Amino acid sequence: MTRLLTHPEIEWREDGTPVAKAFGDVYFSVEDGLSETRTVFLKGCGLPEAWAGRRQFTVAETGFGTGLNFLALWQMWRSHRPGPAARLSFVSFEAFPLRAEDAARAFEAWPELRPFSDQLLARWPGPVRGVRHIAFDEDGIELILHLGDIAETLPASRFAADAWFLDGFSPAKNTGMWAGDIFPLIAARSAPGARAATFTVAGDVRRGLAAAGFDVRKAEGHGRKRQRLEAVLPGEGQQAGATSRVAILGAGIAGATIAARLARAGIEAVVFDPAPGVASGASGNPLALMMPRLDVGETAEAKLLIDAYLAAREFYAGMPGAEMTDVRQAPRNEAEVKRFAKLLADPPLPLEDLEAISGGGLLHKRALILRPRQIVEGLLQGANLRLGSGVTVDLAQRRVNGEAFDAIVLSGGMAIRNLLPGVELTGRQGQVEHLTGAVTAPPSAMASGTYAIALGEERLWGATFEPAGPEDSSEVSDAARAENLKGLEMLNPWWVHEARRGEAVSRASVRATTPDRLPLIGQAPDAGAIENLWDGKSERDVWPALPNVYVAGGYGSRGFTWAPWAAGAILAELLGAPLPADLPSLRAVDPARQILRRLRKGR
Repeated sequence: MTRLLTHPEIEWREDGTPVAKAFGDVYFSVEDGLSETRTVFLKGCGLPEAWAGRRQFTVAETGFGTGLNFLALWQMWRSHRPGPAARLSFVSFEAFPLRAEDAARAFEAWPELRPFSDQLLARWPGPVRGVRHIAFDEDGIELILHLGDIAETLPASRFAADAWFLDGFSPAKNTGMWAGDIFPLIAARSAPGARAATFTVAGDVRRGLAAAGFDVRKAEGHGRKRQRLEAVLPGEGQQAGATSRVAILGAGIAGATIAARLARAGIEAVVFDPAPGVASGASGNPLALMMPRLDVGETAEAKLLIDAYLAAREFYAGMPGAEMTDVRQAPRNEAEVKRFAKLLADPPLPLEDLEAISGGGLLHKRALILRPRQIVEGLLQGANLRLGSGVTVDLAQRRVNGEAFDAIVLSGGMAIRNLLPGVELTGRQGQVEHLTGAVTAPPSAMASGTYAIALGEERLWGATFEPAGPEDSSEVSDAARAENLKGLEMLNPWWVHEARRGEAVSRASVRATTPDRLPLIGQAPDAGAIENLWDGKSERDVWPALPNVYVAGGYGSRGFTWAPWAAGAILAELLGAPLPADLPSLRAVDPARQILRRLRKGR
């Protein structure tokens, strides 16, 4: 199995109808495809009435295709949104994502959807396995797209749908999308009272839905189809409790991304930090380089790193303080030459993002150079900042400095360890060198163990990764400065002679790092309750956690990469919305894993 997904081959009929050659079936009819979507799926799921009075509503879909169903739903949502704070999540599954140019051609048939299709096309995802999260905050709608075989992606997803659009080509032509074991998974990922709709009335589909617990009935069809199906899962849906005020401990990039996402969802964020200003730690470096870390094996961790990188690039795109650039990554040794060759033989990213360069290196396209302080300050605009004084926290009562909150997010780097003794964090000092007043240059970057950045009149290079000082302190050193210069001379950028003049300013800061180099993202574990449950063999999907307390930290040297992905996951938890991630990724970063690892080792 290749790491990249395969684009479908499209045959275009004379009237503009797109046909998937592999399945011999149409994506939609240009004659009445939009009308069919409105009748079969929107009406079939009782929309817009079903979301009346709801703050969070989730629609799931089998088969994203051209995205027509999503666009029609988006159009309806804009006209019938229950309130300015209401949010709509659309979770879809696709194994053969269209090329952007094919989607654009398909959308030409529906000019009335242009205000929506143009936005979607501008952020159209590539054929990379994993979970893509695209938020359209102005309308309070988000697309969570699980890319890969639905037999793998649906079991690995985490959400509870209020409505289902079952739209995966004809059951006779795409049996995998309608396999019998899919229906129990659909039921398992449905809220009580969820409705499902589909164009087909095939017996296997009716029986599959009924066996999974749905009440199924035939309804009047649309156009040439005499009948369609509607199904309802018994029960009555319950709206999650509203979160209105959240305390965030830490005013670096981890806290800032969460504060920004909360603000966009209409939730007040109160940010506490004992430092007198924002971005006082590693988030305050003059420049930062954000590029992917690519592993040869397709492990859960490797996929997670790609998901996080693509989420971050999506999040920062067009933001003041973010500049797109290419990064030339040279191999450090012969072993890395071989590793890069294996990567390129089965690449995890498409040619638009990754290609070979002479000397056995990699060219990372569409990477980012960031101005960290500008980014953090921009994200914290509108947040309630409480800076420059001590912070007293009562996690059990969810109080900070005596104030009560609906939830608390721990995102203060090494300070997390003081509040959660069961968490393992190690301080690593990173020193960078920064030079201003150089010859003006466009954005450019090089990397090979170390990195070098040029942006306008600024240059930055480094960084070291040494143990922090006493009590997790940091201090600039001549030894680190010499190490950084040696790394720069190895990279040999065209501006290396400017750096040798010795006019650079050094900056050192401490990065909170975990033993396995993966972050801590999710609910704060209740160490005592976990230890009481542990019997040496039990495995659970969910372990005891402190109610409404979350962790976002341990990002190491990749804070700007991890932060947007973490913010999306934590916001979803707070809202009771679908998780924009798969279960292997969530388990890999679960803060409880450290406690469980110690228990397994008998410690």
